[in-house]
Amino acid sequence: MSFFDDLKASLEEAVEIKNGVKAPARVTSYEVADVKAIREQLNVSQGEMAKVLGTSIDTIKSWETKRRNPTGLAAKVLATIRDNPAFFRELAVH
Repeated sequence: MSFFDDLKASLEEAVEIKNGVKAPARVTSYEVADVKAIREQLNVSQGEMAKVLGTSIDTIKSWETKRRNPTGLAAKVLATIRDNPAFFRELAVH
């Protein structure tokens, strides 16, 4: 099978999944961090959290109001902080 045929078959399968004709082989979902709850649990300000995470206060505000969701490394770090609040303090000293 050529690359084009593989690509065509993949696109046809994607259309079938989107239209509900076929079920996806796997579904990946991520729990979105409740940034405000995490921050309140730590008893830190938005500014303090932004500084430790290396981001802006506006980003923290966007996450807290659910206008945007943390993704990638930020999502993983927040999940780690949620499960282990001492990790935040460890990050703060670096």
